[in-house]
Amino acid sequence: MSPEIPVLLYIAALAGGYLAGSIPFGLVITKLAGLGDIRSIGSGNIGATNVLRTGRKGLALATLLLDGGKGAIVVVALKLLTDDPLVPLIGGFGAILGHNFPVWLKFKGGKGVATTLGVMIAAAPVIGIMACATWIIVAALTRISSLSALVALALAPVYAYFFGFPYEAIDFAALGVLGWVRHASNLRRLLKGEEPRIGAKK
Repeated sequence: MSPEIPVLLYIAALAGGYLAGSIPFGLVITKLAGLGDIRSIGSGNIGATNVLRTGRKGLALATLLLDGGKGAIVVVALKLLTDDPLVPLIGGFGAILGHNFPVWLKFKGGKGVATTLGVMIAAAPVIGIMACATWIIVAALTRISSLSALVALALAPVYAYFFGFPYEAIDFAALGVLGWVRHASNLRRLLKGEEPRIGAKK
């Protein structure tokens, strides 16, 4: 295979993943439910945590599953299409970029936690499940969604490294950095003790 072909494949995976990830399910679902623009309430985020602030748990769950699902589907589809281990990871990264910076919303999207966890589950199921379990445990102890996400994102590459997933460890580390950057405002509130609890209307 010529060196140009993998590069084109990586670009195509990134672009395809971006387009799939840029579908703003939280915004679409809440509008269809007659709740208006989710960006006008709470944190202004289009993710499941902010959808939960509407009081509609079913809509929040649907948003969570769809946002996670779009990342997972990209990875699974690319695994079926190619034997190159990097292509699914690149496509998954693209899906998270699409969720965080969707072209349809002037590049103002979510923080990508659900999509990231979906990518992790599809790329390395054991690691993805461990990351989800970490989120659940921290959430149960603190009831703070952002803190749960930050801990899960930080530990996922560590899990991947020790369980023998070198490519995934590097990819998950990059995703962790992106996730922490996207949670900069949450970090400031956490340090001040002002971060809202799960289910609280901001």
